[in-house]
Amino acid sequence: MREFLIANMAPVMFASMVLFLLVGFPVSFALAANGIVFGLIGIELGLLGPQLFQALPDRIFGIMSNDTLLAIPFFTFMGLILERSGMAEDLLDTIGQLFGPLRGGLAFAVICVGALLAATTGVVAASVISMGLISLPIMLRYGYDRKLAAGVIAASGTLAQIIPPSLVLIIMADQLGKSVGDMYSGAFVPGLLLTGLYIVFVALVAIFLPGWVPALPRAARSLSGGRLLLRVLTTLLPPLFLIFLVLGTIFLGIATPTEGGAMGATGALIMAVARRRLSWELLRQAMETTAKLTTFVVFILIGARVFSLTFYGVDGHKWVEELLTGLPGGKIGFLVVVNVIVFLLAFFLDFFELSFIVVPLLGPAAQALDIDLIWFGVLLAVNMQTSFMHPPFGFALFYLRSVAPASVRTTDIYWGAIPFVCLQIVMVALLIAFPELVTLGLDQEVKVDLDSVQIEVPTSDYGPPPSAGAADDHKGSPLDTEDAAGRAIRDATKQHPLR
Repeated sequence: MREFLIANMAPVMFASMVLFLLVGFPVSFALAANGIVFGLIGIELGLLGPQLFQALPDRIFGIMSNDTLLAIPFFTFMGLILERSGMAEDLLDTIGQLFGPLRGGLAFAVICVGALLAATTGVVAASVISMGLISLPIMLRYGYDRKLAAGVIAASGTLAQIIPPSLVLIIMADQLGKSVGDMYSGAFVPGLLLTGLYIVFVALVAIFLPGWVPALPRAARSLSGGRLLLRVLTTLLPPLFLIFLVLGTIFLGIATPTEGGAMGATGALIMAVARRRLSWELLRQAMETTAKLTTFVVFILIGARVFSLTFYGVDGHKWVEELLTGLPGGKIGFLVVVNVIVFLLAFFLDFFELSFIVVPLLGPAAQALDIDLIWFGVLLAVNMQTSFMHPPFGFALFYLRSVAPASVRTTDIYWGAIPFVCLQIVMVALLIAFPELVTLGLDQEVKVDLDSVQIEVPTSDYGPPPSAGAADDHKGSPLDTEDAAGRAIRDATKQHPLR
Protein backbone atom coordinates (compact mmCIF):
# COMPACT_ATOMS: atom_id res chain seq x y z
CA MET A 1 0.00 0.00 0.00
CA ARG A 2 2.83 2.38 0.82
CA GLU A 3 4.50 1.77 -2.55
CA PHE A 4 1.18 2.24 -4.35
CA LEU A 5 0.58 5.60 -2.66
CA ILE A 6 4.10 6.80 -3.41
CA ALA A 7 3.71 5.89 -7.10
CA ASN A 8 0.14 7.20 -7.49
CA MET A 9 -0.22 10.05 -5.01
CA ALA A 10 -1.47 12.58 -7.60
CA PRO A 11 -4.30 10.45 -9.11
CA VAL A 12 -5.38 9.23 -5.64
CA MET A 13 -5.52 12.84 -4.41
CA PHE A 14 -7.52 13.95 -7.46
CA ALA A 15 -9.98 11.04 -7.10
CA SER A 16 -10.44 11.83 -3.40
CA MET A 17 -11.24 15.46 -4.22
CA VAL A 18 -13.84 14.40 -6.83
CA LEU A 19 -15.41 11.99 -4.33
CA PHE A 20 -15.74 14.72 -1.69
CA LEU A 21 -17.42 17.04 -4.21
CA LEU A 22 -19.86 14.37 -5.40
CA VAL A 23 -20.85 13.60 -1.81
CA GLY A 24 -21.86 17.24 -1.46
CA PHE A 25 -19.24 18.42 0.99
CA PRO A 26 -18.71 22.22 0.81
CA VAL A 27 -16.26 22.91 -2.00
CA SER A 28 -13.82 25.20 -0.19
CA PHE A 29 -13.52 22.87 2.81
CA ALA A 30 -13.25 19.77 0.60
CA LEU A 31 -10.33 21.30 -1.28
CA ALA A 32 -8.55 22.52 1.83
CA ALA A 33 -9.06 19.24 3.70
CA ASN A 34 -7.68 17.22 0.79
CA GLY A 35 -4.66 19.50 0.53
CA ILE A 36 -3.81 19.30 4.23
CA VAL A 37 -4.48 15.55 4.69
CA PHE A 38 -2.54 14.49 1.61
CA GLY A 39 0.20 16.96 2.48
CA LEU A 40 0.65 15.23 5.83
CA ILE A 41 0.55 11.81 4.12
CA GLY A 42 3.17 12.99 1.62
CA ILE A 43 5.45 14.20 4.44
CA GLU A 44 5.03 10.87 6.22
CA LEU A 45 5.89 8.95 3.04
CA GLY A 46 8.92 11.14 2.36
CA LEU A 47 7.50 12.61 -0.87
CA LEU A 48 7.31 16.11 0.59
CA GLY A 49 9.40 18.07 3.04
CA PRO A 50 8.06 19.41 6.35
CA GLN A 51 8.66 22.92 5.03
CA LEU A 52 5.79 22.47 2.53
CA PHE A 53 3.21 24.18 4.72
CA GLN A 54 5.55 27.09 5.43
CA ALA A 55 4.68 28.35 1.95
CA LEU A 56 0.94 28.32 2.74
CA PRO A 57 0.73 31.74 4.47
CA ASP A 58 2.44 33.41 1.52
CA ARG A 59 0.02 31.78 -0.93
CA ILE A 60 -3.01 32.87 1.08
CA PHE A 61 -1.63 36.40 1.48
CA GLY A 62 -1.12 36.43 -2.30
CA ILE A 63 -4.88 36.04 -2.68
CA MET A 64 -5.59 38.89 -0.29
CA SER A 65 -3.15 41.21 -2.06
CA ASN A 66 -4.43 40.43 -5.58
CA ASP A 67 -5.79 43.73 -6.91
CA THR A 68 -7.53 42.04 -9.86
CA LEU A 69 -9.98 40.25 -7.58
CA LEU A 70 -11.23 43.63 -6.30
CA ALA A 71 -13.21 43.89 -9.52
CA ILE A 72 -15.53 41.08 -8.32
CA PRO A 73 -17.21 43.02 -5.47
CA PHE A 74 -17.33 46.19 -7.59
CA PHE A 75 -19.13 44.55 -10.52
CA THR A 76 -21.39 42.52 -8.21
CA PHE A 77 -22.42 45.66 -6.31
CA MET A 78 -23.01 47.52 -9.58
CA GLY A 79 -25.25 44.75 -10.89
CA LEU A 80 -27.31 44.50 -7.71
CA ILE A 81 -27.90 48.26 -7.55
CA LEU A 82 -28.98 48.35 -11.22
CA GLU A 83 -31.23 45.33 -10.78
CA ARG A 84 -33.03 47.01 -7.88
CA SER A 85 -33.15 50.46 -9.47
CA GLY A 86 -35.77 49.50 -12.06
CA MET A 87 -33.50 49.69 -15.11
CA ALA A 88 -34.45 46.19 -16.31
CA GLU A 89 -38.16 46.99 -16.03
CA ASP A 90 -37.82 50.19 -18.08
CA LEU A 91 -35.70 48.48 -20.73
CA LEU A 92 -38.10 45.55 -21.13
CA ASP A 93 -41.13 47.82 -21.37
CA THR A 94 -39.50 50.14 -23.93
CA ILE A 95 -37.91 47.47 -26.15
CA GLY A 96 -41.09 45.38 -25.89
CA GLN A 97 -43.01 48.34 -27.33
CA LEU A 98 -40.38 48.68 -30.07
CA PHE A 99 -40.54 45.02 -31.19
CA GLY A 100 -44.22 44.55 -30.30
CA PRO A 101 -45.62 44.48 -33.87
CA LEU A 102 -43.33 41.54 -34.79
CA ARG A 103 -44.01 37.88 -34.11
CA GLY A 104 -41.63 36.96 -31.32
CA GLY A 105 -41.20 40.64 -30.47
CA LEU A 106 -41.30 40.09 -26.72
CA ALA A 107 -38.70 37.30 -27.03
CA PHE A 108 -36.48 39.60 -29.10
CA ALA A 109 -36.88 42.26 -26.43
CA VAL A 110 -35.90 39.82 -23.66
CA ILE A 111 -32.77 38.75 -25.56
CA CYS A 112 -31.71 42.35 -26.27
CA VAL A 113 -32.34 43.41 -22.68
CA GLY A 114 -30.45 40.34 -21.48
CA ALA A 115 -27.44 41.42 -23.53
CA LEU A 116 -27.66 45.00 -22.21
CA LEU A 117 -27.98 43.80 -18.62
CA ALA A 118 -25.04 41.46 -19.17
CA ALA A 119 -22.92 44.39 -20.34
CA THR A 120 -23.89 46.45 -17.30
CA THR A 121 -24.48 44.02 -14.42
CA GLY A 122 -22.36 40.95 -15.15
CA VAL A 123 -24.48 38.95 -12.65
CA VAL A 124 -26.58 36.03 -13.94
CA ALA A 125 -28.90 35.86 -10.93
CA ALA A 126 -29.84 39.54 -11.20
CA SER A 127 -30.63 39.26 -14.92
CA VAL A 128 -32.69 36.05 -14.72
CA ILE A 129 -34.71 37.11 -11.67
CA SER A 130 -35.41 40.59 -13.07
CA MET A 131 -36.62 39.35 -16.45
CA GLY A 132 -38.48 36.42 -14.90
CA LEU A 133 -40.45 38.74 -12.63
CA ILE A 134 -41.19 41.32 -15.32
CA SER A 135 -41.41 39.63 -18.71
CA LEU A 136 -42.59 36.06 -18.04
CA PRO A 137 -46.12 37.04 -16.87
CA ILE A 138 -46.47 39.37 -19.88
CA MET A 139 -45.30 36.69 -22.35
CA LEU A 140 -47.75 34.17 -20.88
CA ARG A 141 -50.58 36.72 -20.92
CA TYR A 142 -50.20 37.27 -24.66
CA GLY A 143 -50.07 33.57 -25.57
CA TYR A 144 -46.36 32.67 -25.71
CA ASP A 145 -45.46 29.00 -25.39
CA ARG A 146 -44.42 28.34 -21.79
CA LYS A 147 -41.34 26.28 -22.68
CA LEU A 148 -40.02 28.84 -25.16
CA ALA A 149 -40.70 31.78 -22.83
CA ALA A 150 -38.86 30.08 -19.96
CA GLY A 151 -35.94 29.08 -22.19
CA VAL A 152 -35.52 32.57 -23.65
CA ILE A 153 -35.47 34.22 -20.21
CA ALA A 154 -33.02 31.72 -18.69
CA ALA A 155 -30.68 31.78 -21.71
CA SER A 156 -30.71 35.58 -22.00
CA GLY A 157 -29.80 35.87 -18.33
CA THR A 158 -26.77 33.64 -18.79
CA LEU A 159 -25.32 36.06 -21.36
CA ALA A 160 -23.90 37.81 -18.29
CA GLN A 161 -21.53 34.84 -18.11
CA ILE A 162 -19.71 35.62 -21.38
CA ILE A 163 -20.39 39.28 -22.24
CA PRO A 164 -17.99 41.63 -20.36
CA PRO A 165 -17.88 42.62 -17.53
CA SER A 166 -18.37 38.95 -16.66
CA LEU A 167 -17.18 37.74 -13.26
CA VAL A 168 -16.05 34.39 -14.67
CA LEU A 169 -13.75 36.13 -17.15
CA ILE A 170 -12.04 37.95 -14.27
CA ILE A 171 -11.43 34.66 -12.49
CA MET A 172 -10.39 32.94 -15.73
CA ALA A 173 -7.81 35.65 -16.43
CA ASP A 174 -6.47 35.35 -12.88
CA GLN A 175 -6.17 31.56 -13.04
CA LEU A 176 -4.52 31.55 -16.47
CA GLY A 177 -2.18 34.43 -15.63
CA LYS A 178 -3.53 36.70 -18.36
CA SER A 179 -4.82 40.28 -18.54
CA VAL A 180 -8.48 40.83 -17.68
CA GLY A 181 -8.65 43.50 -20.40
CA ASP A 182 -7.44 41.01 -23.02
CA MET A 183 -9.94 38.43 -21.78
CA TYR A 184 -12.74 41.00 -22.07
CA SER A 185 -11.63 41.98 -25.59
CA GLY A 186 -11.51 38.34 -26.66
CA ALA A 187 -14.98 37.56 -25.28
CA PHE A 188 -16.78 40.55 -26.78
CA VAL A 189 -17.38 39.13 -30.29
CA PRO A 190 -18.35 35.61 -29.10
CA GLY A 191 -20.84 37.17 -26.67
CA LEU A 192 -22.50 39.20 -29.42
CA LEU A 193 -22.46 36.20 -31.78
CA LEU A 194 -24.18 34.03 -29.17
CA THR A 195 -26.81 36.74 -28.73
CA GLY A 196 -27.29 36.65 -32.51
CA LEU A 197 -27.77 32.86 -32.43
CA TYR A 198 -30.53 33.26 -29.86
CA ILE A 199 -32.25 35.88 -32.03
CA VAL A 200 -31.98 33.66 -35.14
CA PHE A 201 -33.50 30.74 -33.23
CA VAL A 202 -36.49 32.83 -32.11
CA ALA A 203 -36.91 34.16 -35.68
CA LEU A 204 -37.03 30.57 -36.99
CA VAL A 205 -39.64 29.68 -34.39
CA ALA A 206 -41.67 32.73 -35.46
CA ILE A 207 -41.55 31.53 -39.07
CA PHE A 208 -42.33 27.83 -38.57
CA LEU A 209 -44.36 27.94 -35.31
CA PRO A 210 -46.00 31.40 -35.31
CA GLY A 211 -48.57 30.35 -32.73
CA TRP A 212 -45.80 30.02 -30.12
CA VAL A 213 -44.68 33.66 -30.39
CA PRO A 214 -47.62 35.93 -31.32
CA ALA A 215 -47.22 39.65 -31.90
CA LEU A 216 -48.54 42.08 -29.32
CA PRO A 217 -52.13 43.24 -30.02
CA ARG A 218 -52.53 46.87 -31.00
CA ALA A 219 -54.21 47.66 -27.68
CA ALA A 220 -51.03 46.63 -25.81
CA ARG A 221 -48.80 48.96 -27.85
CA SER A 222 -49.32 52.28 -26.08
CA LEU A 223 -46.38 54.14 -27.61
CA SER A 224 -45.65 54.94 -31.27
CA GLY A 225 -43.94 57.48 -33.48
CA GLY A 226 -42.05 60.31 -31.82
CA ARG A 227 -43.11 59.31 -28.31
CA LEU A 228 -41.67 55.84 -28.79
CA LEU A 229 -38.44 57.26 -30.25
CA LEU A 230 -38.05 59.65 -27.29
CA ARG A 231 -38.72 56.82 -24.84
CA VAL A 232 -36.14 54.59 -26.53
CA LEU A 233 -33.49 57.32 -26.41
CA THR A 234 -34.09 58.30 -22.79
CA THR A 235 -34.19 54.66 -21.66
CA LEU A 236 -31.20 53.37 -23.61
CA LEU A 237 -28.77 56.27 -23.14
CA PRO A 238 -28.05 55.79 -19.38
CA PRO A 239 -27.14 52.06 -19.64
CA LEU A 240 -25.16 52.67 -22.84
CA PHE A 241 -23.23 55.45 -21.07
CA LEU A 242 -22.60 53.08 -18.16
CA ILE A 243 -21.33 50.42 -20.59
CA PHE A 244 -18.87 52.94 -22.03
CA LEU A 245 -17.89 54.08 -18.54
CA VAL A 246 -16.95 50.49 -17.64
CA LEU A 247 -15.93 48.68 -20.82
CA GLY A 248 -14.95 51.66 -22.95
CA THR A 249 -12.41 52.91 -20.44
CA ILE A 250 -10.97 49.40 -20.06
CA PHE A 251 -10.68 48.78 -23.81
CA LEU A 252 -9.16 52.23 -24.41
CA GLY A 253 -6.58 51.63 -21.72
CA ILE A 254 -7.78 54.54 -19.59
CA ALA A 255 -8.69 52.36 -16.61
CA THR A 256 -7.82 48.93 -15.25
CA PRO A 257 -10.67 46.41 -14.77
CA THR A 258 -10.65 47.18 -11.04
CA GLU A 259 -10.90 50.93 -11.70
CA GLY A 260 -13.58 50.28 -14.32
CA GLY A 261 -15.57 48.30 -11.76
CA ALA A 262 -15.27 51.14 -9.25
CA MET A 263 -16.50 53.65 -11.85
CA GLY A 264 -19.35 51.29 -12.77
CA ALA A 265 -20.44 50.98 -9.15
CA THR A 266 -20.38 54.77 -8.80
CA GLY A 267 -22.35 55.15 -12.05
CA ALA A 268 -24.95 52.64 -10.86
CA LEU A 269 -25.43 54.63 -7.64
CA ILE A 270 -25.85 57.85 -9.66
CA MET A 271 -28.46 56.16 -11.92
CA ALA A 272 -30.35 54.86 -8.88
CA VAL A 273 -30.37 58.37 -7.34
CA ALA A 274 -31.55 59.87 -10.65
CA ARG A 275 -34.44 57.37 -10.75
CA ARG A 276 -35.22 58.10 -7.09
CA ARG A 277 -34.91 54.39 -6.30
CA LEU A 278 -31.92 54.53 -3.95
CA SER A 279 -32.70 53.92 -0.28
CA TRP A 280 -30.81 52.76 2.77
CA GLU A 281 -32.61 49.42 2.63
CA LEU A 282 -31.62 48.87 -1.01
CA LEU A 283 -28.04 49.88 -0.24
CA ARG A 284 -27.87 47.52 2.75
CA GLN A 285 -29.24 44.56 0.75
CA ALA A 286 -26.81 45.16 -2.10
CA MET A 287 -23.83 45.44 0.24
CA GLU A 288 -24.81 42.29 2.17
CA THR A 289 -25.23 40.23 -1.00
CA THR A 290 -21.96 41.55 -2.40
CA ALA A 291 -20.14 40.64 0.81
CA LYS A 292 -21.61 37.13 0.79
CA LEU A 293 -20.68 36.46 -2.85
CA THR A 294 -17.18 37.88 -2.42
CA THR A 295 -16.60 35.79 0.71
CA PHE A 296 -17.84 32.73 -1.16
CA VAL A 297 -15.34 33.34 -3.95
CA VAL A 298 -12.42 34.02 -1.61
CA PHE A 299 -13.09 30.89 0.48
CA ILE A 300 -13.15 28.70 -2.63
CA LEU A 301 -9.95 30.34 -3.86
CA ILE A 302 -8.21 29.73 -0.50
CA GLY A 303 -9.30 26.09 -0.55
CA ALA A 304 -8.05 25.74 -4.13
CA ARG A 305 -4.67 27.23 -3.15
CA VAL A 306 -4.28 24.78 -0.25
CA PHE A 307 -5.17 21.88 -2.55
CA SER A 308 -2.86 23.02 -5.35
CA LEU A 309 0.05 23.49 -2.93
CA THR A 310 0.11 19.77 -2.14
CA PHE A 311 -1.02 18.67 -5.61
CA TYR A 312 1.82 20.54 -7.28
CA GLY A 313 4.20 19.28 -4.61
CA VAL A 314 3.51 15.67 -5.64
CA ASP A 315 3.88 16.64 -9.34
CA GLY A 316 0.14 16.39 -9.95
CA HIS A 317 0.30 19.12 -12.58
CA LYS A 318 2.83 17.05 -14.55
CA TRP A 319 0.56 14.01 -14.28
CA VAL A 320 -2.42 15.99 -15.66
CA GLU A 321 -0.27 17.58 -18.37
CA GLU A 322 1.11 14.24 -19.55
CA LEU A 323 -2.37 12.73 -19.44
CA LEU A 324 -3.89 15.49 -21.59
CA THR A 325 -1.03 16.20 -23.99
CA GLY A 326 -0.76 12.48 -24.76
CA LEU A 327 -4.30 12.31 -26.11
CA PRO A 328 -4.68 11.25 -29.77
CA GLY A 329 -5.46 14.01 -32.23
CA GLY A 330 -3.08 16.68 -30.92
CA LYS A 331 -4.69 20.05 -30.23
CA ILE A 332 -8.10 19.10 -31.61
CA GLY A 333 -8.19 15.90 -29.57
CA PHE A 334 -7.20 17.84 -26.46
CA LEU A 335 -9.85 20.51 -27.03
CA VAL A 336 -12.62 17.97 -27.70
CA VAL A 337 -11.84 15.90 -24.61
CA VAL A 338 -11.42 18.95 -22.36
CA ASN A 339 -14.70 20.50 -23.48
CA VAL A 340 -16.57 17.23 -23.01
CA ILE A 341 -15.12 16.91 -19.49
CA VAL A 342 -16.01 20.52 -18.59
CA PHE A 343 -19.53 20.07 -20.03
CA LEU A 344 -20.11 16.95 -17.92
CA LEU A 345 -18.63 18.51 -14.77
CA ALA A 346 -20.93 21.50 -15.27
CA PHE A 347 -23.87 19.21 -14.43
CA PHE A 348 -22.61 19.12 -10.83
CA LEU A 349 -20.33 22.17 -10.34
CA ASP A 350 -20.93 25.86 -10.96
CA PHE A 351 -18.55 28.10 -12.86
CA PHE A 352 -16.71 29.36 -9.75
CA GLU A 353 -15.79 25.82 -8.74
CA LEU A 354 -14.84 24.85 -12.29
CA SER A 355 -12.68 27.97 -12.62
CA PHE A 356 -10.77 27.37 -9.40
CA ILE A 357 -10.43 23.57 -9.60
CA VAL A 358 -10.28 22.56 -13.27
CA VAL A 359 -8.81 25.56 -15.11
CA PRO A 360 -5.48 25.65 -13.20
CA LEU A 361 -4.97 22.00 -14.18
CA LEU A 362 -5.84 22.55 -17.84
CA GLY A 363 -3.84 25.75 -18.38
CA PRO A 364 -0.32 24.20 -18.33
CA ALA A 365 -1.38 21.43 -20.72
CA ALA A 366 -2.87 23.99 -23.14
CA GLN A 367 0.31 26.08 -22.96
CA ALA A 368 2.42 22.98 -23.65
CA LEU A 369 0.38 22.43 -26.84
CA ASP A 370 1.00 26.09 -27.86
CA ILE A 371 -2.66 27.05 -27.46
CA ASP A 372 -3.45 30.73 -27.00
CA LEU A 373 -4.61 31.01 -23.37
CA ILE A 374 -6.94 33.96 -24.01
CA TRP A 375 -8.78 31.96 -26.67
CA PHE A 376 -8.72 28.89 -24.43
CA GLY A 377 -10.17 30.87 -21.51
CA VAL A 378 -13.01 32.33 -23.60
CA LEU A 379 -13.74 28.86 -25.02
CA LEU A 380 -14.02 27.39 -21.52
CA ALA A 381 -16.17 30.34 -20.37
CA VAL A 382 -18.69 29.68 -23.16
CA ASN A 383 -18.69 25.99 -22.23
CA MET A 384 -19.15 26.77 -18.52
CA GLN A 385 -22.15 28.90 -19.46
CA THR A 386 -24.03 25.64 -19.90
CA SER A 387 -23.61 25.01 -16.14
CA PHE A 388 -26.39 27.56 -15.61
CA MET A 389 -28.71 25.96 -18.13
CA HIS A 390 -28.70 22.19 -18.16
CA PRO A 391 -30.63 20.07 -15.68
CA PRO A 392 -30.59 19.04 -12.92
CA PHE A 393 -28.44 21.72 -11.23
CA GLY A 394 -28.67 24.67 -13.63
CA PHE A 395 -28.74 27.73 -11.39
CA ALA A 396 -30.50 29.91 -13.99
CA LEU A 397 -33.31 27.35 -14.03
CA PHE A 398 -33.54 27.51 -10.23
CA TYR A 399 -33.57 31.31 -10.28
CA LEU A 400 -36.40 31.29 -12.82
CA ARG A 401 -38.32 28.61 -10.92
CA SER A 402 -38.23 30.79 -7.79
CA VAL A 403 -40.05 33.67 -9.53
CA ALA A 404 -42.15 31.86 -12.18
CA PRO A 405 -45.92 31.58 -11.67
CA ALA A 406 -47.43 28.23 -10.68
CA SER A 407 -48.76 27.69 -14.20
CA VAL A 408 -45.19 27.21 -15.45
CA ARG A 409 -44.06 23.73 -14.43
CA THR A 410 -40.47 22.79 -13.66
CA THR A 411 -40.49 20.42 -16.66
CA ASP A 412 -41.47 23.35 -18.90
CA ILE A 413 -38.39 25.25 -17.72
CA TYR A 414 -36.13 22.22 -18.27
CA TRP A 415 -37.45 21.49 -21.77
CA GLY A 416 -37.27 25.16 -22.71
CA ALA A 417 -33.58 25.29 -21.77
CA ILE A 418 -32.49 22.38 -24.00
CA PRO A 419 -32.49 24.24 -27.39
CA PHE A 420 -30.38 27.03 -25.91
CA VAL A 421 -27.91 24.57 -24.39
CA CYS A 422 -27.54 23.16 -27.92
CA LEU A 423 -26.90 26.69 -29.24
CA GLN A 424 -24.19 27.17 -26.62
CA ILE A 425 -22.57 23.90 -27.75
CA VAL A 426 -22.73 25.18 -31.35
CA MET A 427 -20.94 28.33 -30.14
CA VAL A 428 -18.19 26.18 -28.61
CA ALA A 429 -17.77 24.37 -31.93
CA LEU A 430 -17.60 27.71 -33.81
CA LEU A 431 -14.86 28.98 -31.50
CA ILE A 432 -12.83 25.81 -32.04
CA ALA A 433 -13.28 26.06 -35.81
CA PHE A 434 -12.66 29.83 -36.01
CA PRO A 435 -10.24 30.99 -33.29
CA GLU A 436 -10.11 34.39 -35.02
CA LEU A 437 -13.47 35.19 -33.40
CA VAL A 438 -11.47 35.67 -30.19
CA THR A 439 -7.93 36.50 -31.28
CA LEU A 440 -8.66 38.96 -34.11
CA GLY A 441 -8.89 42.02 -31.86
CA LEU A 442 -5.99 41.10 -29.60
CA ASP A 443 -2.43 42.37 -29.84
CA GLN A 444 -0.24 39.70 -31.39
CA GLU A 445 2.37 38.28 -29.08
CA VAL A 446 5.88 39.14 -30.21
CA LYS A 447 8.05 36.02 -30.36
CA VAL A 448 11.78 36.58 -29.96
CA ASP A 449 14.36 34.16 -31.35
CA LEU A 450 16.89 34.03 -28.52
CA ASP A 451 19.54 32.52 -30.80
CA SER A 452 19.55 35.65 -32.97
CA VAL A 453 19.87 38.12 -30.08
CA GLN A 454 23.20 39.99 -30.03
CA ILE A 455 24.30 41.92 -26.97
CA GLU A 456 26.82 44.70 -27.54
CA VAL A 457 28.72 45.85 -24.46
CA PRO A 458 29.77 49.53 -24.77
CA THR A 459 33.44 50.36 -24.22
CA SER A 460 34.04 51.93 -20.81
CA ASP A 461 35.68 55.35 -20.53
CA TYR A 462 37.45 54.20 -17.39
CA GLY A 463 40.48 51.99 -16.95
CA PRO A 464 44.28 52.05 -16.62
CA PRO A 465 46.19 54.54 -18.77
CA PRO A 466 47.70 53.13 -21.95
CA SER A 467 51.37 52.19 -21.94
CA ALA A 468 53.88 54.43 -23.65
CA GLY A 469 54.41 51.89 -26.39
CA ALA A 470 50.76 51.69 -27.16
CA ALA A 471 50.20 55.41 -27.25
CA ASP A 472 49.96 55.50 -31.01
CA ASP A 473 47.47 52.64 -31.05
CA HIS A 474 45.08 54.51 -28.73
CA LYS A 475 45.33 57.92 -30.30
CA GLY A 476 41.89 59.47 -30.47
CA SER A 477 40.46 57.12 -27.83
CA PRO A 478 38.54 58.51 -24.80
CA LEU A 479 41.68 58.07 -22.70
CA ASP A 480 43.46 60.76 -24.79
CA THR A 481 40.75 63.25 -23.93
CA GLU A 482 40.90 62.68 -20.18
CA ASP A 483 40.48 66.00 -18.40
CA ALA A 484 43.15 67.65 -16.25
CA ALA A 485 41.30 66.97 -13.00
CA GLY A 486 41.31 63.22 -13.63
CA ARG A 487 45.06 63.22 -14.38
CA ALA A 488 45.83 65.25 -11.26
CA ILE A 489 43.92 62.83 -9.01
CA ARG A 490 45.70 59.82 -10.54
CA ASP A 491 49.18 61.42 -10.21
CA ALA A 492 48.54 62.36 -6.58
CA THR A 493 47.48 58.81 -5.82
CA LYS A 494 50.72 57.45 -7.33
CA GLN A 495 52.90 59.85 -5.31
CA HIS A 496 51.01 59.37 -2.03
CA PRO A 497 49.46 55.92 -2.08
CA LEU A 498 46.47 55.37 0.21
CA ARG A 499 47.18 53.39 3.34
